Amino acid sequence: LTGIPREQRAFQYLLAHAIPGDPRHVLQTFDQWCYHCEHLSCVGPAKGQIVERLLQERAPLRVLELGTYIGYGTVLLAQGLPPGARLYTVEGDPQHAAVAEKVIRLAGFDEQTVELIVGPSEEVIPRLREKHGLGEADLVFMDHWKRCYLRDLRLLESHRLLPEGATVLADNVLFPGAPHFLQYAKTCGRYRCKVHRASLEY
Repeated sequence: LTGIPREQRAFQYLLAHAIPGDPRHVLQTFDQWCYHCEHLSCVGPAKGQIVERLLQERAPLRVLELGTYIGYGTVLLAQGLPPGARLYTVEGDPQHAAVAEKVIRLAGFDEQTVELIVGPSEEVIPRLREKHGLGEADLVFMDHWKRCYLRDLRLLESHRLLPEGATVLADNVLFPGAPHFLQYAKTCGRYRCKVHRASLEY
């Protein structure tokens, strides 16, 4: 009714209630909005714990996120990075990316820590090395269009962006589902697979 997209409404709520420079409080404020005001397709606190645990276990220095949306997952990943690590996050929708940029900076992360790349993943991945300086990704978090998961995994492989021992974490592979991606990961022989059971966001 207001003509303001719900993502922008959520950001206005963040501005009014979140503590700038405190990424955990930014995430908690997002959660409050999503529980009590409007649903957003963010990772959420339950699945967020899985992400945080993997970050602690792996301590990746180069992280790639496919599907920034409005920055919830980006802030979640960035706050768990070890010192000196860098996060590259890719968002295809310019309007979502504009909100995400403000959320990331509100949480206190500069461009040296988090680089937001706007464009379709199939165009961005092939030029990550040359244009953005990402030679390899120790951890990849896929949370964009499920139909793109397999295509983008194959792109990461063909451009040699996945080193030995890299971790690929993909959200919502059972529902809404990414069956071709799941089948490939389980049968191609390159990956050890584990499914983390979780509820839908909020």
